[in-house]
Amino acid sequence: MSKSERPNQLFRNLNAKVASIPMVLTAVVIFVGGSAWTVLYSFTNSKLLPRLNFVGLDQYYRLWSTPRWLVSIENLLVYGVLSLVFSLVIGFILAALLDQKIRFEDTFRTIFLYPFALSFIVTGLVWQWLLNPEFGIQGVVRGLGWESFNFDPLYNSDIVIYGILIAALWQGTGLIMCLMLAGLRGIDEDIWKAARVDGIPTLKTYLFIIIPMMRPVFITALVIIAAGIVKVYDLVVAQTSGGPGIASEVPAKYVYDYMFFAQNLGQGFAASTMMLLSVVVVIVPWAYLEFGGKKRG
Repeated sequence: MSKSERPNQLFRNLNAKVASIPMVLTAVVIFVGGSAWTVLYSFTNSKLLPRLNFVGLDQYYRLWSTPRWLVSIENLLVYGVLSLVFSLVIGFILAALLDQKIRFEDTFRTIFLYPFALSFIVTGLVWQWLLNPEFGIQGVVRGLGWESFNFDPLYNSDIVIYGILIAALWQGTGLIMCLMLAGLRGIDEDIWKAARVDGIPTLKTYLFIIIPMMRPVFITALVIIAAGIVKVYDLVVAQTSGGPGIASEVPAKYVYDYMFFAQNLGQGFAASTMMLLSVVVVIVPWAYLEFGGKKRG
């Protein structure tokens, strides 16, 4: 009987499957094909134009011996870990507060989500101005009489990545808040009532009951944040252009500069391949958690 049902399963929603063929071909040819092409030419010494002159792993040896690349990886790790943690924590806290049926909820939700409507370039320019030591936050506070106040992260090579992080959190936390709020609104009210009847404190209810039930929401938020972390570029260019010196370099900027300014395609392809590997590291666990768990269930 199962064999007789297989053709029916195969041809179910046939129109939708036929309509999806262009999208599938686009994904295979452009994304998969482009990725394979990039990996292939990362083993060549291509300069201005791509050419199949293989040099083995020379581009990768050079890549990992370049201080600029090492700084960009360090910045990405610091920025990534902090962005991931603070986005999830702040987003969830804001969502939990809005979930209390407060007055003017729509207004607050709009205010928190509005920065996400801005491009990274606009966000970067706004925060470049706010963090300017002369006429930004530091200048305003000093103008009020606190002459010793210092807040110029974009001009300090030791903490410049944290200034970029502030702008990123300001823009992206609102989206995470909305995802979390949607997840909280999907929790059955009977769960809350049962927790209150059992005398479970609110904090423990969130930690041990609500958050585990919101696992799919957290996984979705994790993938969105991780994708933004790997491809961060606009924000850095708008705020610091990689400075002071190379203190705020990130992999995406390294790739762009080598491919379009240094005219060294082989080195740019090698760096792109490393970024591709980082994306795979994110996607594979997500796919396993999303689909592997369902198959086992």
